[in-house]
Amino acid sequence: MILTIAKSLLGDNVKILKSEASKKAYQGVLIAVAAIIIATFMVSYFNTGAVSLSGIMAAQKNNVALWVLDCIPFVFGFWGQYSSTMIAYQAGAMIFDQTQELRSKADSLEKKFDYDSTHDSLTDLPNRALFYDRVEQAIFLADAQNQLMSILLIEIENFKDVYDTLGRSSGDLVLKQISSRLKGVSQERDAIAKIDSNIFGFILTNIVNIAIGERLAQAIQQVMEPPFLISHLKVSVHPNIGIVNFPDHGDDVDTLVQRAGVALHMAQKSSKGYCIYEPAFDKYSPKRLTLISELRNAINRDQLELFYQAKVSIQTGKLLGAEALVRWNHLTQGTVSPDEFIPMAEHTRTIKQVTLWVLQRAFRNCADWHKQGLDIKVSVNLSSKDLHDPELPDLIAGVAASALIKPEWIMLEITEGSIMNDPESALEIINQLHGMGYQFLIDDFGTGYSSLGYLSKMPLTELKIDKSFVMDMMSNKNNALMVKTIINLAHNLGLQATAEGVESEEIMAKLKGYGCDMAQGYFLNKPLSVSDFTEWMGHFELQN
Repeated sequence: MILTIAKSLLGDNVKILKSEASKKAYQGVLIAVAAIIIATFMVSYFNTGAVSLSGIMAAQKNNVALWVLDCIPFVFGFWGQYSSTMIAYQAGAMIFDQTQELRSKADSLEKKFDYDSTHDSLTDLPNRALFYDRVEQAIFLADAQNQLMSILLIEIENFKDVYDTLGRSSGDLVLKQISSRLKGVSQERDAIAKIDSNIFGFILTNIVNIAIGERLAQAIQQVMEPPFLISHLKVSVHPNIGIVNFPDHGDDVDTLVQRAGVALHMAQKSSKGYCIYEPAFDKYSPKRLTLISELRNAINRDQLELFYQAKVSIQTGKLLGAEALVRWNHLTQGTVSPDEFIPMAEHTRTIKQVTLWVLQRAFRNCADWHKQGLDIKVSVNLSSKDLHDPELPDLIAGVAASALIKPEWIMLEITEGSIMNDPESALEIINQLHGMGYQFLIDDFGTGYSSLGYLSKMPLTELKIDKSFVMDMMSNKNNALMVKTIINLAHNLGLQATAEGVESEEIMAKLKGYGCDMAQGYFLNKPLSVSDFTEWMGHFELQN
């Protein structure tokens, strides 16, 4: 069919071009005829002295040159027709070839455009749009054939750290290597997609049982364990994986991918690094989305509140300080713990507002207590994001000046994890604040992965032993040994040791025997509001 159309187009083009070329040939014939007539008239004139019929006939009869000239119109006519035909065919073929070439290039460009619109340019993997389309097709086939299928969402948790530290080109190289490793794990062609900057999708079809999805998640974790070599540096990545299964967790693409995202969020909190969706997760997901949108308004409407828990000297029984603990009094959901909304604040960059609010209230409360003659030190928690904010020292200086407090009245609490994410950056800010007169303690010590080398470099005052060790130290010998070891470590580093989670007199006595410096916990007081804690301090001072 295409060949017939091509021949027809070529024939039409030849006719048009031949017609144009024939016009020129006819013009040449007319010019040749005119030249013969003029030449004949001139010969007649030169022979007889006049142009006459007898002279013209004599010239044509006797002049050989005119005979040759008489043949030229016929030669021009024949040669012109032949040449015009050949030129027309050649020109038509040339146009046809060029048209075909242009059409071929247009088709190639169209295919490239279609490919680029459905694939990630960096990794050459299918993108989000194509992933959704393939999930939809997989659902249709699985439903028609009564088969199982799974969808995995794989998030590279620390990719932003890699990108911020090494730059765009190195970050892109990491993504390419990640995609190559994922392709190596896949048993199916085109099963993987890159659906976001650091999130990959995986379709697992025609499976015999849903446990295969979990085994694939474990295989992905294993293949990601070896570090990536980037710019002569060994870079490790930390994947989190959310898993959903069809038809158990949904029967359409939007539901399945949304619930895979919920499972991925839960995987971030899981020690395994992967999580299979459960219906029970749904009650947390909408709540979390609501809390994220409402947190900023809660700060502006002063719906946050500070509670205080005392820190007491174990050896003397004297009240030495208090830790400020932020709570969110939600209008419909009641009290929201910081473990729930602080991570959300860090992910949505609202943490700076939360930190500012806590600093303002804690510094103000501390100043009021000192005016009342209560010489205590208030501890304020800083998040991991705070320690990487270069504006933090100026922020704290401004709040302190407004509240009229002295830096030695404040203890800034940081965690091991917040330091180790970027030790050099954290150390710079810690040293700057220490130079302003502020003291630091490591909170929840023993639960992170801190380096003793970095601990020795930091201007610390205290190590606070995590309550998980302290609360069970009477029944768990390993925990008791851990508590004693941390106390000795603190003292060897020239630091004080504080035990949180002290809930009984027996634990208090045991800590005193270990030489622990301070205690904090329900045995002394539960977290109290500002007014209640002020009243509690008055009674405590009278008792001691």
